[in-house]
Amino acid sequence: MEINPTYEKKIECLHCKEKFTTTKIRSRFVRVIKHESDFKPIYNNLDLHPLYYNVAVCPHCGFSFTEDFTPYFGPGVKEEISQTITSLWSGRSFGSKRTIDEAIESYKLAYLSASIKKEKSLTMAGITLRIAWLYKDKGDEASEIRFKAIARDLYTESYSNGDYTGTQMSETRVVYLIAELSWQIGDPEEAIRNFSRVIENQRTSTEPHVIQLAKDRWQEIRELKAQP
Repeated sequence: MEINPTYEKKIECLHCKEKFTTTKIRSRFVRVIKHESDFKPIYNNLDLHPLYYNVAVCPHCGFSFTEDFTPYFGPGVKEEISQTITSLWSGRSFGSKRTIDEAIESYKLAYLSASIKKEKSLTMAGITLRIAWLYKDKGDEASEIRFKAIARDLYTESYSNGDYTGTQMSETRVVYLIAELSWQIGDPEEAIRNFSRVIENQRTSTEPHVIQLAKDRWQEIRELKAQP
């Protein structure tokens, strides 16, 4: 019997508590060939793109979320979601196979939902970086740079307020991403400052791979700056 690479997962909406199904890809069908310098994964099969399905979009109320969202809603937040999202929601379903444009739309809905819900800066940074990756796949460089700039600023906020602590993202990785995204959006001073910060803290880091990435990029920038 042939196993389908996609399956339907039943989910309960964090906001309205209604149940719905969303598509996921079985991990056995996913193989990452490599990661780019900002950790963007390159998959062996472009037709099976797990990034397309990270966001669950509730067809009932429009609230959209990832596994990184917390279940807590602050005072007045649910009312604001109802006014800002649900009142304009047409009941669209994102539950089946998604195109790249539908994937981008799902992340933008998640970013809006996260902004209203006041999710961690780290969570919103991850969402906007993934939007940038998808725009890169589309070949839309202007939108890619715009969302990388937003992601860089959100990672900077996360580093400042320390909301990455207790997550899978280490301090080394957060500072490295601030540096790498700064370099990619054309802010070399901020890039150099943060690559230096990564390298200075190498003794306390548990991620030698990220330290080496920072050293390689730092050397590359120095060589470029030395050119006449």
